Amino acid sequence: MTLHQAPTAFADRASGYAAFLTAHRNKAVLRFIACGSVDDGKSTLIGRLLHDTKQIFDDQISALQRDSRRHGTQGQEMDLALLVDGLQAEREQGITIDVAYRFFSTEKRSFIVADTPGHEQYTRNMATGASTADVAVILVDARQGLTRQTRRHALLVSMLGIRRVVLAVNKMDLVGWSQDKFDAILSGFTDFAGGLNFAEVKAIPLSAKNGDNVVDPAIAATWYTGGTLLDYLETVPVREEALNAPFRMAVQWVNRPNSEFRGYSGRIASGRVRPGDAVTIQPSGRTSTVARIYTADGDLAEAGEDESVTLVLAHQIDASRGQVIAASGSPMRVTEQFDARLFWAAETELAPGASLLAKIGTATVSATVERIVSRIDPETGRPGPAERLSANDIADVSLRLDRPVAVDAYAANRETGSLILIDRETTDTAALGLVLAPQAEASPVTTAAPAAEKAPGLLGRLSRLFGR
Repeated sequence: MTLHQAPTAFADRASGYAAFLTAHRNKAVLRFIACGSVDDGKSTLIGRLLHDTKQIFDDQISALQRDSRRHGTQGQEMDLALLVDGLQAEREQGITIDVAYRFFSTEKRSFIVADTPGHEQYTRNMATGASTADVAVILVDARQGLTRQTRRHALLVSMLGIRRVVLAVNKMDLVGWSQDKFDAILSGFTDFAGGLNFAEVKAIPLSAKNGDNVVDPAIAATWYTGGTLLDYLETVPVREEALNAPFRMAVQWVNRPNSEFRGYSGRIASGRVRPGDAVTIQPSGRTSTVARIYTADGDLAEAGEDESVTLVLAHQIDASRGQVIAASGSPMRVTEQFDARLFWAAETELAPGASLLAKIGTATVSATVERIVSRIDPETGRPGPAERLSANDIADVSLRLDRPVAVDAYAANRETGSLILIDRETTDTAALGLVLAPQAEASPVTTAAPAAEKAPGLLGRLSRLFGR
């Protein structure tokens, strides 16, 4: 290379890097979970996705081979589950205890995947992993068929508002890739899930251990033509509900660098906004129009769900952290009392009269549990009476706040209908919560359908509950 060629080559390389980063930044992100019974192969499946999409470095492969000899369950072969199970107790016991998040990317899409525990005693961990997911991959061992935990997890992901499910029938190689076995499992799951209001159930026969139908097709399953798991994950719609919901943006801080500029910064929870749109500050009720959508890279003509922006309003309005800028045509509910479905996570019991902190969007308020309406059976979805709640219980409760806040029913808007309850003394997260619709707005309860559209305030997805 001559001297005059060197700057050109450097510029071409820099341009290539810039193009790569731009393409990566513009990819859609899909969040999904793997759930199911113990030993169904959730961690192995995620490890296989990482391995076969070339997301593992050489030094990680070496470490995996070493760990497989020490902790693995696959004899002399690599135990891909160890890529996800990071806790020492998980490796010693061969189970998943805590939620493990992994990130990977293909040419079409980026992914955030959560490996969730299968044990009943870790229900709260499973709910945490499912709280931000768009898709649930429910694994079933082809030898065992549908189990109590399979049904339980299907009901839980429905409660948490996940509308698209992959029924991943794993270990098909151990049943000779029997189509009859696969069809029987799919038929049983379809019958059970009929009342859960899933928008889609995609059934895929696979072998996570061998990689069949995970990234590459299964040659042995000549009767199956429905595509691989990765094919589905790369094409399934992402966050359609948030894009179609009314505009909402919780104010995180007031951006006022000088006397000439005042803007309200935050992340858009749902919908889209443009200059000239009429907005309402809630819970105060003051109205204005959007004058500018400001970002560090310049003003935008439009901004949408999941973008972080600063809105400049046409009028001088008093707004601060904890309030919400909402579309004037679709106002939120302003209230200091509402019913919520809680996934109780604390080790201590919850009784009526308990006082906690509630974090709703960017607002933090005091909350008192006025009464426990009912406890929900996580296997049937049926409500029953309860005087107290214990760890991993799911229940509907009535909450009273120390001041009004702006909320949506979780059935209507996943982002603005979620909350967390915080223990005042330990500051630990005590519960995940979903705002239920007022009784006047609710549909009649059906014991077979705990889904958002068929029962009061049920349910969407808990989104970014731990971002406090």
